[in-house]
Amino acid sequence: MYLHDKDYAEMRLSYIFIFLGCWITTLAQSTLTKQDQLDAITTFRTLLSIPNDANYPDDIMMNVVWCEEVFDALGFETTRLETETLPLLLAEYDSNSAGKETVLVYLQVDGQPVDSNFWYQENPYIAVLKAESKDGGWKQIPWDTLESNYDPDWRIFARSASDAKGPVAMFLKAMELIKEDEETIPFNLKVILDFEEELGSPRLAGAVDAHKNILSADHMVIFDGPMHPSNQPTLSFGARGIVTVTLKVYGPDFPQHSGHYGNYVPNPALKLAQLLASMKDTQGRVSIPGWYDGIQLDEETKKILAAVPDDEQALQFKMSIAQPDNIGTNYQESIQYPSLNIRGMLAGWVGNEVRTIIPSVATAEIDIRTVKESDPENLIRLLQNHIRSQGYHLVTDKPTKKEKMSHPLLVHFDYEINYQAFRTELNSTTGQWLRSAMKKKNGSEPIMKRTSGGSIPISPFVITLGVPAVTVPTVNSDNNQHSPNENLRLGNFVDGIQTIRTILTHPIR
Repeated sequence: MYLHDKDYAEMRLSYIFIFLGCWITTLAQSTLTKQDQLDAITTFRTLLSIPNDANYPDDIMMNVVWCEEVFDALGFETTRLETETLPLLLAEYDSNSAGKETVLVYLQVDGQPVDSNFWYQENPYIAVLKAESKDGGWKQIPWDTLESNYDPDWRIFARSASDAKGPVAMFLKAMELIKEDEETIPFNLKVILDFEEELGSPRLAGAVDAHKNILSADHMVIFDGPMHPSNQPTLSFGARGIVTVTLKVYGPDFPQHSGHYGNYVPNPALKLAQLLASMKDTQGRVSIPGWYDGIQLDEETKKILAAVPDDEQALQFKMSIAQPDNIGTNYQESIQYPSLNIRGMLAGWVGNEVRTIIPSVATAEIDIRTVKESDPENLIRLLQNHIRSQGYHLVTDKPTKKEKMSHPLLVHFDYEINYQAFRTELNSTTGQWLRSAMKKKNGSEPIMKRTSGGSIPISPFVITLGVPAVTVPTVNSDNNQHSPNENLRLGNFVDGIQTIRTILTHPIR
C-alpha cells in the first residue's frame, strides 16, 4: 500500500513540528552539522512518501498541499497557477531586494510511474538506505545507522529520489539554513514548481503565457538532472528539444496466414523496416537532405566541448558498444546536432506468442532531439518529404479501404512538438554568476556543458519571458533515473544543499 489520508496527515504534521523546531536555534552555522543532515533527510523521506505519478491527480494534489505548507513556513508567499488539470505552484520570497534583479528557480515534483515488481524494496515511495555490498549489489541498512555513522557513498532508494524530489529537499534545507544564519539573498527570488513534467508539462507553455507578468525574471536556474559522470560540480547551459513521431504502415485488414499468403500479400513490417533504414546511413548519420543544415561548430565551441572530461572508452565499455555513431568527433559534439531515434517498434507477435502470420500493421515510434539551430517544424517537413521521396502516400487519419487499395505504399504520420531546445551563452551574466558561485564553493571552475542531451520543459520561460536559463545538476549520474530502484547518493544530497545555499547567497554582479 502507498501512503494516503490518515498516515500522510500524521507524517505531515510530525514533519512540520520538526521543521519549525529547527528554526528555534540561533547558533550561526556555515556548514551542515550532523543534525542538519538528519533533519534534511527527515524532510526528504517525508516528501518521497507522497505518491507523485501525475496520472493520478489526487496524489499530485497532496504534493501541492505539502509544498504550499513548507514554502509558507519558510516565509514564501505561494500562489497556485491554475490550469485545466493540475496547477503549477509559484512561491515568492521577500528578500528585501527592491529594485534588484530577479531569479526564477525551477523545481520538478512529479515522478515516473512505478512497477513494484521490479523494485528491491517493499514500497518505492517509502525510502530505504542502502550500502554497496562486495558483489556490487546494494544491501539495506537501518536509518538510525546515520545517527552514529555516515558514508557519502550510501544511497537513498525511492521513486523520485533523484528525479527530482532530491533537489526540492536540498532547496528547502538550503533556505532553512540561510534563515537560521540570517544570511542575505541579494536578489528577488521566485520558485516555480512543476507537477506534470513527466507528462511533458503539457499545460506549462499556456500557464507561462497567461502569467508572464508575475513570472518575469532576469535569470533562471534549474535544479534538475545528473552531474557529469565524474560527479564533479557541473553546469549545463542548454538542452535539446524533443519532437515525437508515430509511423504506421498498413498491410491486410487482418493478419493473414503466412503459408497461404506469403509471397502474395505485402508485409508491412518489412516495408516499415526498409523505410526506416532509408533514413540513416551505415555510420549512423541521418541521410535526409538538410537535416544538419545551420549547425557549425567553430574552434572556440569545439574547445568548450573538448573541455568536458568525458572518458569515451569508459562510456563505450559501460554500454558495451564497439563504436559510436559518426556524428561529431566525440560525445559532446554528437549532442550538438539533431538526432533521429527509433524508440520502439511493433508488428505481429514475438517470443512465446509468435505466430506464422503476415501482420496487418507495423508501427514505429520515433523521437527527434532538436538543437537551438534547428527548427522542429522544418525537421518534420524534411522527414515527411523524405518519406514521400520513397514513394509513400501520407495520411493523418486512419486510412480508408479505398486509400489502402489506391496506394501500395501508405503510411499514417502523426507528430507532436514537446519541448523546444534552448541554450544560454557561457559568458552571459547568468553564466558568470553561477560559475563564480560554484568556484567560491568548490575552489575551482565547474565542468561546463554547452548543452545536455536530454530535454526539459524550460523553453516556454526562455522564449515567452526572454529569460536566460542554466541548469545546476546535483544528483549522481548513475541514479537509475526513470527506472526501477532509482536512488540518490548521500554525498550528493548533502553537497547539493551547500551548492544551492551558496548560489542563493552569491551576488549576481
